[in-house]
Amino acid sequence: MQYARLLGTSFAAVLSLAVASAPTRARAGTEPIAKWCSGIKIAAFAGGPDGAPFADQVANGFKQAELDLGPTVTINFSDWDPNKILSQIKDAAAAKVDGIAAFGIAGDSATDPLIDRVFGQSGTFTSLHTALPKAQSRYASAGMGFVGAPAYKLGFALASEAFARSKLLKGEEALVWGFKSQGGERAQRTMGILDSLAKAGAKVTYQEIDAATSANPSAGTSIFVGLLAKNPKLKLIITDHGGLTANTSVLGKAAGLRPGQVFFAGFDLSPDSAKALTEGYESLIIDPQPYLMGYLSILNVCLTRKFGFSGMDIDTVGAFVDKNNLGAIAPLVESHIR
Repeated sequence: MQYARLLGTSFAAVLSLAVASAPTRARAGTEPIAKWCSGIKIAAFAGGPDGAPFADQVANGFKQAELDLGPTVTINFSDWDPNKILSQIKDAAAAKVDGIAAFGIAGDSATDPLIDRVFGQSGTFTSLHTALPKAQSRYASAGMGFVGAPAYKLGFALASEAFARSKLLKGEEALVWGFKSQGGERAQRTMGILDSLAKAGAKVTYQEIDAATSANPSAGTSIFVGLLAKNPKLKLIITDHGGLTANTSVLGKAAGLRPGQVFFAGFDLSPDSAKALTEGYESLIIDPQPYLMGYLSILNVCLTRKFGFSGMDIDTVGAFVDKNNLGAIAPLVESHIR
């Protein structure tokens, strides 16, 4: 036993000496760097008009990413006009910015030649809100990603939830106010709504959102009043436009509806849509979290420009919001983060 204890002590001492005398191995990696994306110029697109809640949430995401990461971000507002956004992307490409984060509302066929030009001159392009799947499949390894809620899935989910909550019966009437005729990926959200309601057996009246209403939702008030007059048995209305969703109280009052008389469902949180929930005109909103679209699309460009990472594909779809759970995020809605 005495020998065993001495042997153990001797071995431990030798091991301790060996560890102490071993050469120190250099630690891999580097220290974190503040503003690590400094020097990168990015043209960023908020989609809608300046001051509109959805566009403001996207822009706030851009601004926070610029502050955190350090790039120079120029924000463009496009009034939801596909031709305007194409012209603005063309200008950004001509300026040879390092990266572009833009909505894909004009679709692949119109936008892809510009994306080819951007990557051809060693720039980076990524999409947000509305995907450009053909371009993304070609340029994903070169940095093109997508940050947003897949349009068809988002529309289908909202319509399915709205149908169930509204207790609409098969054959009863619903109105969908959307962008079916716009084509491309943007139309897919409306198609998801229509397919879900068709599967559920609702009788659907469809109204296309015209350019004037898309740019200024108040312009659609007379259209809505006319629709209600022609379809007095409507029990469910789904607005595929954040501005129209925010305007639900105005629309309902103009048409002479009582709060809760018709089940309204729509997209995108804003102070006005939150107010409509509180007043009882709006019943259900799905939040695709546009702030994240802004922030993470800038991060995507920075990661590619600085470190050569491939494009990220991120689904930002959030939870359903109604008057019962609105209070938990109300301060964030007021500050245009949610």
